[in-house]
This record gives sequence, C-alpha cells and structure tokens, in this order.
Amino acid sequence: MVPPLRAVWIPAETMHSVAMSGKVSMRTLYFLPKLARSFPRKCVVMNVSSLLRELILHACRFARLRKEDSTERRIVEIIVDQLRAVESIPLQLPHPADSRATRVAKTLFANPGDQRSLEKLCADCGASKRTIQRLFLEETKMTFNKWRQQLRLLHAMQRLAAGDKVTSAALEAGYNSTSAFISMFRKQLGTTPTRYLQGKIARSAGAAMRGALDTIDSPAAAD
Repeated sequence: MVPPLRAVWIPAETMHSVAMSGKVSMRTLYFLPKLARSFPRKCVVMNVSSLLRELILHACRFARLRKEDSTERRIVEIIVDQLRAVESIPLQLPHPADSRATRVAKTLFANPGDQRSLEKLCADCGASKRTIQRLFLEETKMTFNKWRQQLRLLHAMQRLAAGDKVTSAALEAGYNSTSAFISMFRKQLGTTPTRYLQGKIARSAGAAMRGALDTIDSPAAAD
C-alpha cells in the first residue's frame, strides 16, 4: 500500500503489479545497480520527505541523469543520500505460497470484512488450523492474526483513498467499530486516518521505486 507522501522500493528483477485507487499521477526513477547496493533487498514502503519529493520531481525533467555532468551527478548523489536516510513503514503484506494458505488468503482478500474464525476458514481450504498458522508464520513471517489485521488495515486505507468515509471504510474492512480502526491506524502510522490523508493530499506524492522511484499525486494504492 502506497499512501500519499510514501514510496515503495522495488529491487531489480522483482515481479510485481500495480493497482491504483482514484486519480493518480506517478513518477518513476530507475537506479543503476551500483547505486542501489545499500538499498533494501526486498520491497518496502518508505516515507518521502518534502525535499526528496522535490528532488524526484526535478530529476524527472531529465531523460537520464549523467554522472559526466557535475550538476546532474550532484542531483543523483543527493537523492541516493536521502533514500539511505528514509524510514520504512509497516505497510507490507507478504503473500503465503503454499496452496492451502493461499486459499485462505484469497478468501480474505475477496472479503477482508469476513468475520469467520480461522477454524471455519480452514474447513474450506483442506488444512487444519495449526497447519495454516504454521504456514503463515513460515511464509509471511507474520502470525495469521497479525496478517489478517494488516490486511484489514490496508483495505480500509484503500477505501479511504477511494473517497469512502472513515466509518464506512472501517466497517467494510471488518473492524467492529470506527474507534477500533482509528486506534489501530494511530498505532501503526502515528496519526488518525483523517489527519493522515488531509495533511498529505495537498502536497501529494506516494512513490514507487524500482532501481528507481515513483511519486504519486493523490491518495493511491499499490501492491
């Protein structure tokens, strides 16, 4: 999930797809391998400072930044320095690979608000509760309950980005109340959903990077 003023780093040769909610303007920067050696080796969502956003927008005016040109080389160096300093945020949702766990995940992706217990979900996937719990922990590095909680949070954020009210987004994602959603949102992102979206939309930008970088003008979602 890539909200406003955020970025996602995508290492080279990583298979991926992007889905967007609402009106989106996205920009991408591609980095040479030697520039990205110190960057994460997996996809991560990152904060984008006001300075980094302006650097991205400025860099996109060039077809290619050349190290032979001293001015262009300095732009690249500053962007790389800024990226090394940014913080990642917990908006990733790893997918399990095992077919049994995948069936459970697909069921919940189709309806994040599904209130059925894991036992009932397991009855339709051909595996025991203990097996599914083990598979999620091994393959996503998250407990099943944590994974489900993250799915609901990201789904609610996607609905907010599409223009839904906080209460509507919370209930559709499976939260029992708006207050429960706001509490979880604040715990994960340090602010309320309303402040999070309102404060960022004006300046805009979410971003995706891929040996490179994208900025998004307006709330958006990316997988």
